[in-house]
Amino acid sequence: MTTIKRGLKATAVALALSTAFASAPAFAAGKLTISSPQDPGSWDPIDTFLVQWAAVATNIFDGLTYRGPDLKLVPGLAESWEELDEGKRIRFKLRQNVKFHNGEPFNAAAVKFTFERLLGEQGAKGPQRSNYISIESIDVIDDYTVDLKLKAADPVLLTKLAGYGAMIVPPKYIQEKGEDNFNLNPVGTGAFKFVSYQPKVDIKLEANADYWGGAPKLSELQFRFIAEPATAVAELQAGRVDLVIPPTIPIGMLPVIEGDNKLEIVSVPGPTVDALRFNTRDGITADPKVRKAIIMAVDRGTIVKSILAGQASEITSFQSALSFGFDPDLKAIPYDPAGAKKLLAEAGVKAGATLQIDIRGNDATMNEVAQVISSYLSMVGITATIKPYETNVLLNDIIPQGKTGAMFQQKWGGWTFDYDNTAYSMYHSGEKWNPYDKDEKLDKLLESQRPLTDRAAREKILREVGAYASERALELPLYNSNAIFGINKRVKGFIAPPDNRLKLTDVTVE
Repeated sequence: MTTIKRGLKATAVALALSTAFASAPAFAAGKLTISSPQDPGSWDPIDTFLVQWAAVATNIFDGLTYRGPDLKLVPGLAESWEELDEGKRIRFKLRQNVKFHNGEPFNAAAVKFTFERLLGEQGAKGPQRSNYISIESIDVIDDYTVDLKLKAADPVLLTKLAGYGAMIVPPKYIQEKGEDNFNLNPVGTGAFKFVSYQPKVDIKLEANADYWGGAPKLSELQFRFIAEPATAVAELQAGRVDLVIPPTIPIGMLPVIEGDNKLEIVSVPGPTVDALRFNTRDGITADPKVRKAIIMAVDRGTIVKSILAGQASEITSFQSALSFGFDPDLKAIPYDPAGAKKLLAEAGVKAGATLQIDIRGNDATMNEVAQVISSYLSMVGITATIKPYETNVLLNDIIPQGKTGAMFQQKWGGWTFDYDNTAYSMYHSGEKWNPYDKDEKLDKLLESQRPLTDRAAREKILREVGAYASERALELPLYNSNAIFGINKRVKGFIAPPDNRLKLTDVTVE
């Protein structure tokens, strides 16, 4: 199999970034249709953690900073910033003459409103607030100067300001129209303006001719929500979809796209990791010996080689090699079925014991992987059943409520490329994605690294977190998958982002 890879070459990316915010010609008529596997259900930045939200919303909203496909941080709605008071205060100089899509002005008051909303009662209802709790106050200096005062220095904050919960929102619009309306009718300062949204069907956007970074080259964007991979690929082949974004395309369907001379595969290494996490509170997986036995029973190397066709790499902790905090010396719990049987016997688990594995129903690749894992577990005397859920149900109703089986799929983008973003969410007590486990040592480790500006000291603690999570066997780490895009060759100017946050300002369709 030959897969076309558009690497993040420095020269190409530098050129792309140099023009991303420069004045562009007026947009030409042209529509790009994109297949996304998931409808986020709300377009409010503080309601989401979903990569599929960001794939759309990066075109609607802007943050104070921006991070492009080369993963370098550049100015966004802030023209510049400086760190003061030993990193405990950051002063932002804001762009002038920028307007939200509804015509209200972007200014320091909008920044203050955005972060007070995020850190207040409304933000507490969503999953983003904990990423920004280092912010103590937002002080308006003048209309285009604002200070973020921090409780302690936060070395990842500037990156966090480039996405998700930190997207700047319009105060007057939200106050007048209400929160429920904003969920379904988003307004930002981005390159494309909201037109319409049909839940589970599509969202349509149109070019913002007055975009501060220059008008887009396209006139329209349509994101269609197509959960079934075979349907998405068929629509791509038929020309009714121009781009299929990750994680839609199963490895087994790559040859279908590669065999069509109108289409191509674009594959780039990304931060997304897959694991089957454990219910550490209930049943047989409450015993760490059982969790280690399950890990030892599964040959992950064979899964990556045989099922994923080289489009992924094994992981030893729940992060990719691109993540700050990654420890290349951390040893994986080895594949050892005999050792697994011994541990299960020591734990008093008899042959024929059962467990349930919960997965995303539309993730064809994980469905196949889970079937293989089930076979491996049967070889050590465990009978596993696989329960697929609609993705939003699994992520919103099952995992956070602690209603999973013994094992459950967790796919995590780690979009900051910093292990803190993953580890705090997965392991800290009380977090949405940690419904079962409470570990005082882990809590202290995670809290201690957040304010450190000494990179080496932070990295050491993050590596300790990874080692401790591995020692406790909190998940069965599986693989770090490439971001795989299926694209019609008539699409020009597309640079595949490793974090799936599409910025489509300079894309054209011939």
